[in-house]
Amino acid sequence: MNAVLHALADESRRTVLEILRDRPATAGELAEALPIARPGVSRHLRVLREAGLVEVRQDAQRRIYTLRPEALVEVDEWLADYRQLWENRLGALHTEIARGKKARR
Repeated sequence: MNAVLHALADESRRTVLEILRDRPATAGELAEALPIARPGVSRHLRVLREAGLVEVRQDAQRRIYTLRPEALVEVDEWLADYRQLWENRLGALHTEIARGKKARR
């Protein structure tokens, strides 16, 4: 999970994942979407591959990258407790707001 969190910490890598969420893309297409040089894009793609967030396949001279959402399952499970905490707190806030509205009537 640490490798996934490290990969997600960078805005450029998150942008790559957002693109791949919608469709597979070549390294060139991904490079066009980022404001960095191609060697930097290659380094970001390597980090994403090593974290298991993307997979690559060769198609003649092109490399096609695809999102591997299953790599995010562990992070999602880890975040579940925090989501529950916030849902409880927001529920309590909603209750207090409703009480305040009743008291004003």
